[in-house]
Amino acid sequence: MIYFETSRLRLRDWEASDLEPFRQMNADERVMKYFPAPLSREETNLFYQLILSEFHECGFGLYAVERKENNEFIGFTGFHRATFEADFTPCIEIGWRLKREAWGKGYATEGAAACLRYGFTELGFRNIYSFTADINTLSKNVMAKIGMYFVETFNHPKVDKNSPLYKHVLYHISGGE
Repeated sequence: MIYFETSRLRLRDWEASDLEPFRQMNADERVMKYFPAPLSREETNLFYQLILSEFHECGFGLYAVERKENNEFIGFTGFHRATFEADFTPCIEIGWRLKREAWGKGYATEGAAACLRYGFTELGFRNIYSFTADINTLSKNVMAKIGMYFVETFNHPKVDKNSPLYKHVLYHISGGE
């Protein structure tokens, strides 16, 4: 099922053929630079199952993203229920991850902006959050470009205290803004 499209992207259900390029993307050290480590094949398989189960349970999730011009899977953009211990959770998080070859073309911003519209108009979300390691300038730029506002910095409870990824930033947007 296609949930929505932009001028260049299609955000849709996951297909079995997405799994191998998804594994490759999650194993790429540059793609996973702002995560504790690249994902193994088994970890990606578990993540894939989590994505599918969240769609089944919630009716939304991390949508597979493909380029319309060639139907190429380039990553994901979408929503996730963040439930770790923080003063803003539980919440709906918007996130994205694209393979390296898709970087620098505006796809993250384009897909995330369309996701926000879909979340507010079709899913009825009132508040959407996004967060990343403070050192992840590229994702912070996307958050600002799609109209999200910086809220605070926080120490991510699931990241090692000695990691440069421990300090995170939180962004937020409300429906109708």
